[in-house]
Amino acid sequence: MYNEDAEHDAPINEPRLWRDNGWTARVIKNEDDEGWAVEMIKDGESEPALVGPWTMGRDKKNPKPLDTPAFHTLVKTASEVLRRHEQQLHADLHKSVIINTATASITVKLDIVPDEDDPYATLSAVDEDGEPIAEVRVAPHFKLTRSSAADWIAAEYRRPR
Repeated sequence: MYNEDAEHDAPINEPRLWRDNGWTARVIKNEDDEGWAVEMIKDGESEPALVGPWTMGRDKKNPKPLDTPAFHTLVKTASEVLRRHEQQLHADLHKSVIINTATASITVKLDIVPDEDDPYATLSAVDEDGEPIAEVRVAPHFKLTRSSAADWIAAEYRRPR
């Protein structure tokens, strides 16, 4: 019985193409200059996670062939790039500030939902014990600052305009 997925999952170890462990490394002509580049694509993704320069071979015309150590280094580097991108995206979508009032320390959070059709954000407040105080829906471009959080608290958690 023919299994196309099994064939696609089979490792490939060619001088300019390696596929293994969910990643594909492809040595390509560098569009910016005379040399070569390598692109790392995670299985299931359409865009490379990493594109970088690749070393010329001994003949100074063709690229150095991919090998096991180089592939493992490229996987590690591309994975780190994706991890940093995910961390930055999380930081962009989830922000918080702590406001100390005369009676309490209140954490105000902004959580953005980047829905294609209806993006929005939720502004919420919790007390020192993590108990919810208030929650309102706001525009996805709402700017959470110490000042905007303090203003929201002072306005008794009414929806900001």
